[in-house]
Amino acid sequence: MLLLIAFVLLLGYLFYVAGQIQAQSVTDDARPADVIIVMGAAEYRGHPSPVLAGRLDHALVLYLKGMAPYILTTGGAGGDPQFTEADVGRVYLSRRGVGSNAILTENRGATTSESLDGAAETMRQLNLHSCIVVSDGYHIYRVKRFLQARGIVVYGSPRPRGGAPESSELHWLYFKQAVGFILWQLGIEV
Repeated sequence: MLLLIAFVLLLGYLFYVAGQIQAQSVTDDARPADVIIVMGAAEYRGHPSPVLAGRLDHALVLYLKGMAPYILTTGGAGGDPQFTEADVGRVYLSRRGVGSNAILTENRGATTSESLDGAAETMRQLNLHSCIVVSDGYHIYRVKRFLQARGIVVYGSPRPRGGAPESSELHWLYFKQAVGFILWQLGIEV
């Protein structure tokens, strides 16, 4: 009986967190900050995937609006021995006129947690205290909480999505992120 109660409570918490993730996923609270962090996504032989390009384009718009003096791209090699998501992002942004002194990279992380650990360390080294996180909406809640736990002031700005995703697809993404968030709270990095 006690196990059943614990399961029901955990399930209830999971749905609560998924609801918080859903609410955050459509909230753009970007405001001036020290740096814009772009969460990595797939790259294909040196070219950003459509998701990564969308995130980079959104960060570029924020940068051109003067929301932050730096853009920090994240993401490791994934399975590509030649390119990292962060370095592909750096090249993409520099080809669109962002000066190399304004682009920071964190190219060692293989997971969200590893990328954010590296981004937080880069921010600490450069005495940066606030950021705007650019990612897909379903990802921002977890990223914000991770960075806030490190004492960073975090604003979220989801990339615009092309087309209307299926409701079932979004619910699955919210649920998956909720599981990742709860695992992180338990000390399991994902």
